[in-house]
Amino acid sequence: MFPDTTPHLDDRPVLRRTLAPIGVFVAIVVAGIAGFAALGNVGLVEAAFWLVDLTSVDLHFQEHAGPERATKAYAILVTAGLVLSGLWIGETVVTEVFGGRIPTAVSRATMQRQIDTTDGHVIVCGYGMFGRTVANRLAEAGRTVVVVEINGDNATRAREDGHLLVEGDARREQVLRTAGVDRATKLVAAIDDSNVNIQIAIVSGTAASTTEILVRVGDEMYESVAKEAGADEVVIPEVVSGERVTRLLERPAD
Repeated sequence: MFPDTTPHLDDRPVLRRTLAPIGVFVAIVVAGIAGFAALGNVGLVEAAFWLVDLTSVDLHFQEHAGPERATKAYAILVTAGLVLSGLWIGETVVTEVFGGRIPTAVSRATMQRQIDTTDGHVIVCGYGMFGRTVANRLAEAGRTVVVVEINGDNATRAREDGHLLVEGDARREQVLRTAGVDRATKLVAAIDDSNVNIQIAIVSGTAASTTEILVRVGDEMYESVAKEAGADEVVIPEVVSGERVTRLLERPAD
């Protein structure tokens, strides 16, 4: 089995960073209510009211006996905790908004909606030199391209070049489905690793039997293996480049 690199809810820094201070704030509220209820021997509703209006603590102990000093000390601790956690929430929200994380998350969600409504596109797995060249030439020809890339730098480059993007391991069926493999006309396994590209061919053939699969391999020894894995076409860049150079050399001199 391949490691699952598909983004999950808990893996997203926006949610993780935002939920942490909110969780602390809620925990302090719960602890405050429970503590006031125990110290003042009051119900939870009244204890919650103490959390909002601390003067109620004075009024209560004017009419009832009990650990007034301990309750007031506890109130100070709870109030300090609420203030600090509130500041933490504010700092986190400001950081997320102005630090670019929330806009990035919104941008990714918008892009995914575009992918979900796209069909007849070409999926390019891998945005190295080969994949980037293929994707850009297809885009120049008017084709819609969805890039699947796990490397952060390459993913950023694909996004900057204007392509639709799915970040994840193309060997995962769910990642290919997120890229719309069942609606794509072609898939190009363009990673600089023959074995990985062959694995992509196997997975994509399972996920969408009608999508034409083109696989890049680095040596002729992989060609038959790639075809057995489901590749409709196999490309060896070095062979293609060599043939092109030969044609250039054989061109008659002007």
